[in-house]
Parts: sequence; C-alpha cells; structure tokens
Amino acid sequence: MKKKILPYLLLTPMILIMGVLVFYPIAATFSYSLKYWKLTAPNDVHFIGFDNYINILKSESFWYSLQNTVFLLVLILFGTTILGVLLSLFLNIEVKFSGVLLAVAVLPWALPPYVNGILWRFIFYPGYGLMNKLLIGMGVVDQPVEWLNSRWTLLFVVSIVVIWRSIPFMALVCLAGRQAIPHELYEAAKIDGANVPNIFRRITFPLMLPFIGIGVTSTSVTAINVFDEIVALSGYSDLGKNILVESYLTTFSFLDFGKGSAVTYLVMFLAAILGIFYLRSLNKEVEY
Repeated sequence: MKKKILPYLLLTPMILIMGVLVFYPIAATFSYSLKYWKLTAPNDVHFIGFDNYINILKSESFWYSLQNTVFLLVLILFGTTILGVLLSLFLNIEVKFSGVLLAVAVLPWALPPYVNGILWRFIFYPGYGLMNKLLIGMGVVDQPVEWLNSRWTLLFVVSIVVIWRSIPFMALVCLAGRQAIPHELYEAAKIDGANVPNIFRRITFPLMLPFIGIGVTSTSVTAINVFDEIVALSGYSDLGKNILVESYLTTFSFLDFGKGSAVTYLVMFLAAILGIFYLRSLNKEVEY
C-alpha cells in the first residue's frame, strides 16, 4: 500500500506548483476574458460571454497586429531553420577549437532578449548606426536609411534580431540529430560511390527531420511571442506591434482586463497549435 501511495506523495509538490503557477492562471484568464472589466470602471464588472472575442475579431488593430505576427513568423522561421541547420553542420566538423566554437555560437541565446534588442538598435540606428555607415561607405546608399521608422523595415530588423537569438537553439538541436546518425551509414554510402550532396539528401537530411521539426516548432512559438525585441527597437508604438504587444497595450495601457485577457487567450491558442506539432515531433524523435 505504501509503495502505491509513495509516487503520488512525491508528485504532490510538482502538482501543487503546476496548479498554482500554470492551471489556475489559465483558468482565471479565461474567466476574465468572458467579462466586461475595465479598471476605469471598477464597479461595473459583469459577465458578457464571448463579446470580447467578437469585438477583437472585428477590430482593425487586431488584424494589423496579426499581419505583423504572421510576417515575423515566416521570416524568423525560414531564417532560423536555414541558418541553424547550416551552423549545425559547421559545428559538427571536428577541429581543435570545436568546444570554443560551440560556446561562442550559444552566446546570442544566453543574452536576455531585451539586451539583444538594445544591441541591434545601435546597429540599425536611423542616423548614425553601424549598418548605415557600412552601406554608405560601400556606396550602396547615398543617405542614411530610416530602418526603425517604417513598418516593414522595422519588422525586418526585428526578424533579424530574433533569428540571431534563435539560431543557437536550432543549431544545437540539429547538431544532436546529426551526431546521432550512425557512422556506418556514411561508410556504406561512400563504398557505394555516393557523393557528398547525395549523402546529405539521402541520409543526413531525412534522419535529421525529427530534430529539425522540434527546432521549427520551438522557433514558431518564439516568433509568435516576440515582445522584448519590439519594445527595445520601437517602444510600444503601433508601427511594429504584434498580437503580444496588442495584448499588453489593451491590458495595461487601456486598462481593459477583459479584452486584454481575450487577446492573451488568442495568443495562447496559436502557441498551443504549434505546441501540438512540437509534441508530435518529440514523439517522432523518441521513436527514432
């Protein structure tokens, strides 16, 4: 009897922590999203059902933010995946300083997102930033480019910052996948006369797909939840806001907790969809 109860007793602290820090906030946020709740009218809190969701879906501001989110998602996803896979293949090369190269590659991932944004803001500063100096020095442009004052160029810069931060995780996951491939497969392929491109196309890439899937899904969730980089580069302006910034502004600037909670739930819904693919990719890795 004690052996049957002991596992549940050992799991109790984790269950309590998950309940307080995860499940309760999720349930509370959903209940807030079904209410009219503005701090400007604290005595007028009442249940309104799904009206907050309906108003959000009718809002031009939400669709503007969603467009920015999708734009960031596509750029970050493609950029991180391609560069992360290439970096993993480079880190797989056995040289004297492999450990140092790996440590350097992880540095962008270790820095806080807001710090990354501040560093890149100096590079893309509209007037005398490093990027403008390089472009003017090479004769590519005649005058400084206003990188952070246009919607699409701002989103492009945000994508670069997030890609730079996300590449290390993708590279580490892909590197683990590459090193898990048995060397016997490569030796057999070389004996059969296969060249390097064919080996990559027929062996390396297919066997790395489960690991790439994990990296892609994690990167997608990161792209949807971009916040610090946008704030560091452009503040809380409407120019480059995504749905996460939209949720923050609705909740803490306009003090509409009901509508802000609904936006938060929509963000969580999108992340949950990608999380399902993450779990499926993880299961594939375990089977592999």
